[in-house]
Amino acid sequence: MRVGLTLRNMGPQSSRETVAACARHAEAAGADSIWITDHIAIPPDDAEGSGGRYLDPLTTLAWLGGITERIGLGVGVLILPYRPPLPTAKAVATVQELSGGRLRLGVGVGWMKPEFQALGVPRSERGRRSDETLDFFARCFAGDEVEANGQPFLFKPRPAKPPIYVGGAAPHAFVRAARHADGWMPMGGDPDSLGASIAELREHFQAAGRAEPEVVCLNGLPIAEGEGAMRDRLGAFESAGVTTFVQALRYDDEAAYRRTVDQLAPVLT
Repeated sequence: MRVGLTLRNMGPQSSRETVAACARHAEAAGADSIWITDHIAIPPDDAEGSGGRYLDPLTTLAWLGGITERIGLGVGVLILPYRPPLPTAKAVATVQELSGGRLRLGVGVGWMKPEFQALGVPRSERGRRSDETLDFFARCFAGDEVEANGQPFLFKPRPAKPPIYVGGAAPHAFVRAARHADGWMPMGGDPDSLGASIAELREHFQAAGRAEPEVVCLNGLPIAEGEGAMRDRLGAFESAGVTTFVQALRYDDEAAYRRTVDQLAPVLT
């Protein structure tokens, strides 16, 4: 099982210097991947912890791809109905191309009503819009010539399609994942409950004639209890069917990030 780390692209920790230093340290420590999140329009009364400051995820990952060499670049999750399909597909392909195939694309339908309001997107259409975008992605990465709105065009560059993981809960997320994606990206949950959900996910993939799904789980390890306890918890998640474990990190500055990553180093490689 691979082990990744979150990286804060929000709040005061999202300065150019801090983001760069933390990403490079995660790579040097042996982390499989770094993961950032997506918000576009945080309302003033819901800005605690971030101050409403969020870096755009795809732009940030493109920049991080240029200052790192190996580490996977993940977004968990990109809210699909916030964005038009064609420019989003182009941005995704660009990050994948320039990073040398390191993009890992978690996707979701969104939930925050004020963001939908700010964007002028009906929240009631989020599921349909997400499915249409995922279907469009599939067509873009399947061939150089694509058609949209009755107009053929060339979709280049066309790197390998990045792995896609659908966020959310059963049944809708599982149906969407089996139809459009490579797996599921749950947030939280204990190994026992995740194991039951993953078994259900596998049924959806089998019914669709798909290969075994990947599962990228954002969760936490008992860092203070030492390497043995962390390995035991990772083993429990792996037994449940998790293929990538992403350690959620909260930190005030680069120094705090470095200290925590150094404590995690024994289980990163």
